Amino acid sequence: MTKRKDRRVQRTEELLRKALFSLIREHGFEALTVQDIIDRANIGRATFYAHFDNKEDLLLSGFDQLRASLKQRQREAITRGTNIDERVFGFSHEIIAHVHQHRDLFQAMVGKRSGAVVQNVMHKLLVDLVREDLKAMIVRAEGHPTRTAALAEFLAGGLFGMLLWWLSSRTGVSVEDLNDLFRRFAIPAVKAQA
Repeated sequence: MTKRKDRRVQRTEELLRKALFSLIREHGFEALTVQDIIDRANIGRATFYAHFDNKEDLLLSGFDQLRASLKQRQREAITRGTNIDERVFGFSHEIIAHVHQHRDLFQAMVGKRSGAVVQNVMHKLLVDLVREDLKAMIVRAEGHPTRTAALAEFLAGGLFGMLLWWLSSRTGVSVEDLNDLFRRFAIPAVKAQA
C-alpha cells in the first residue's frame, strides 16, 4: 500500500509546479533558475530542496500522477473490453486530453532543450503503456520479443508524432478526432500481430 503525502507536502509541491509552469509560459524553461521558481512560489530554498533535487526534477514530478492515471485507464479497458478494439489503447484519449489541456505549456517547450527532457519522458511513458497493451493483447508476444518491442516503439512513436503534429498545426482537430485517428491507424497493427 502506498503512503499518501501529507497535505502540506502536496500543497507545497503544487505551488512549486504552478510557479514553474507559469514561468515556463512567460520565459521558457532554459532561462529559469531555482531562485526564480521559489520567488514565484514564495517559499524558501531549503523547502524547495526538501522536495526536489533541481528544476528538472520538479518538471518531471508531474508525470508520476499522469502515469498512474493512464495506467488505471489502461487496466480498466483491458479488463472490461470484450474485443481488441475495446481493450487496446484505453489510455490514448486521456493522454491526448492531457496534452490539449496543457497545450500552451507543451508548445512553449517543444523544440527546446527542456522540450527534449519532456519529449523523452513522454516517449518512454507511451512506449511503456503500449508495451503493456501488447503483452495483454498479443498471445504470440513471448515467441517474438523483438517484433513486439519494435511494434511498441512504432506505435508509441506514431502517437507521439501525432501529438507533436497536432500541437504545431492549426487544423482544429479535436481530442476525440485525434484519438479516433490514432486508433484507426494503430489497432490494425496490433490485430496483425495478435
